[in-house]
Amino acid sequence: MTINRRQFIENSILTGVGLSTGILGKLPTEKVLPKLCILHTNDVHSRIEPFPMDGGRNQGLGGAARRAALIKKIRSEEQNVLLLDSGDIFQGTPYFNFFGGELEIKLMSQMGYDLATIGNHDFDGGIDGLHKQLPHANFDFVSANYNFDNTILNGKVNSHKIFNKAGLKVGVFGLGIELNSLVPKELYKETQYLDPLIQGQKIASRLKNDEKCDLVICLSHLGYNYRDNKVSDVVLAQNTSDIDIILGGHTHTFMSKPDIRRNTKGEEVIINQVGWAGIMLGRLDIEFEHAKKGKCVSCKNSLINS
Repeated sequence: MTINRRQFIENSILTGVGLSTGILGKLPTEKVLPKLCILHTNDVHSRIEPFPMDGGRNQGLGGAARRAALIKKIRSEEQNVLLLDSGDIFQGTPYFNFFGGELEIKLMSQMGYDLATIGNHDFDGGIDGLHKQLPHANFDFVSANYNFDNTILNGKVNSHKIFNKAGLKVGVFGLGIELNSLVPKELYKETQYLDPLIQGQKIASRLKNDEKCDLVICLSHLGYNYRDNKVSDVVLAQNTSDIDIILGGHTHTFMSKPDIRRNTKGEEVIINQVGWAGIMLGRLDIEFEHAKKGKCVSCKNSLINS
């Protein structure tokens, strides 16, 4: 086939326009999979400043300012970030004794926490003290097994919350440890403790099957594992279904990498915990396959000391 000079020039101009505007440059590429970056803390215990340089094993570690800087850096690098806490925000330094938790909650709000659950030490100022700090929180608290119907927290704490990230539905709920023998009755008052295995399965099933969540996360303050049959994160993972990730607290367990357990359906459940006092920031990067089944592609529990 022959082509005259005029046709050649016209075709060249059209091709140049296509390249400059990207029309012809949009060639098929590999589909970018949705990715979620989960950051989490637990048992910070009012540790606002780094540990003092006193020769102790934790000297110089932690501190709210350093954690805030690290979170800010990660957010600048990742599009879809969830920042979560697994309880025991209060108690441990004079900051709590003087300010009753106000400073801790305000700092978490400034860091942009998305959600937290309630630990036993969060009742140390009484349920009225916890209630007093809620207006300072730009995030919600969740608990599926503390019934607050006959308390001042009635209607203030939900069982779960659903986030929409990158077109994905992420359901997050909370579970707390039994308060009896850990917390004086006069502090938690009429709060009712419900079986975490029953409540955990109930809410996880609702999130996964009714709400069609692509990922279900439990913020647990049950403790990682025990020598007896006491309900723990491991027991929860192995005796329920529909929970994908358990972010734990209470036992102050430093984990270099997540523990992977099988649930009642034989599916993997990720368990992670990052010690205490804000010494570490947990990070799980979850990549979703075409069937929207979440897969952990990396885990980095970062020591906060710089």
